Amino acid sequence: MTIDDHTLSGHHGEPVDADAELRWTVAHAYHGSEYFRSKLDAAGIAPDDIRGVADLGRLPFTTKAELRDAYPFGWTAVPIDDVVRIHSSSGTTGRRTLCTYTANDVDRWCEMFARCYRYAGVTASDRIQVAVGYGLWTAGVGFQLAAERLGAMVVPSGPGNTELQLELMRDLGTTVLGATASFALLLAEESARRSDELDLRVGVFGSERWGEVMRRRIDGLFGIESFDIYGLTELWGPGTGIECARHDGIHVWSDNYLVEIVDPDTLQPLPPGEQGEIVLTTFRKEATPLLRYRTRDLSTMMVGACSCGSPHPRIARLAGRSDDMVKVRGVMVYPAQIDIAIDGVEGVESEYQLHITRDATGHDQAVLRVEGEPSPSVAEALAEKLKRLVGLRFDVELVAPRSLPRTERKSQRVFDHR
Repeated sequence: MTIDDHTLSGHHGEPVDADAELRWTVAHAYHGSEYFRSKLDAAGIAPDDIRGVADLGRLPFTTKAELRDAYPFGWTAVPIDDVVRIHSSSGTTGRRTLCTYTANDVDRWCEMFARCYRYAGVTASDRIQVAVGYGLWTAGVGFQLAAERLGAMVVPSGPGNTELQLELMRDLGTTVLGATASFALLLAEESARRSDELDLRVGVFGSERWGEVMRRRIDGLFGIESFDIYGLTELWGPGTGIECARHDGIHVWSDNYLVEIVDPDTLQPLPPGEQGEIVLTTFRKEATPLLRYRTRDLSTMMVGACSCGSPHPRIARLAGRSDDMVKVRGVMVYPAQIDIAIDGVEGVESEYQLHITRDATGHDQAVLRVEGEPSPSVAEALAEKLKRLVGLRFDVELVAPRSLPRTERKSQRVFDHR
């Protein structure tokens, strides 16, 4: 469902007219981008046909494959001389998605990310260790620029090198860690093993879906409060939404983009409270605007305002991606369902792997390997909970704590061997 409050609070409290912002974006994309002009012409849509948010459904969807096909600059909607920055997606599943930025784009992104820090209680007095990737990937630069805008001290450690990370935390008095949740878990476990005394108080973790069990483990080992941050390369980068201290959904910066939740199969809008795919349309994104971009991320538009008083609406923490879903014996299985099942089963920890195979008779087999106490009763309790939640019987194997791989980037949890 689209955000239907057409007057939203801007960066400095000024009103934002969503209808006017959408009209600007459509016209800008059409007149500036070869890709969008061809796409809208093919759909029979002229910029003047879109008068506001009520017309959003008339616009065609945009996919990542289309943006890749526009490589390198077909998506860019400004003269190349106005481009001051280039970032790209990892390209792990095909050609890179190349994103260009004007100076205004960089400034807008920086302010959005600084707002994320503020929602997490980060101030100019903090020392922020940025343990995410730099270079073409957006994360490192985003974490750093926003920290500098706050006036905080930045420790640009980058990913990897556990020994160095913990040394810097101890010696420099790091108070805020920016990382993937997977790398934060690795660092937290190693720090606890060494009985380090750290000043760390806040974690800002993103770029992968992670659950409440993992949060409690990281927070407990580090003695911190962690915040789930949202973003993607195509949408400036990380920092386009974050949890507040209530930890009841992710606030999305509605003065910078429109959010829809649609059924990933029918592409029809869904009402608040129903899970679907996040679709994004940007406001005032100059170099590479987005029109109804299908993120493949699965979430829910939450009902009602947050008790924190923020004017920005919320989506639920990510349930996964539509392309992460696997079908086992005709049943759709999402990683988030496994997180929910693990939560509350005593003796089970956060790390798991789901292995799916097919036997000689053609029947699917689902084996869940999860860290925890080697107890048949615990395994049976988890198997029963999974059956209730997912509608599928898993073979549960409990393995020793810390026996599953740890990573400095994103953890792979689902392995389809069929």
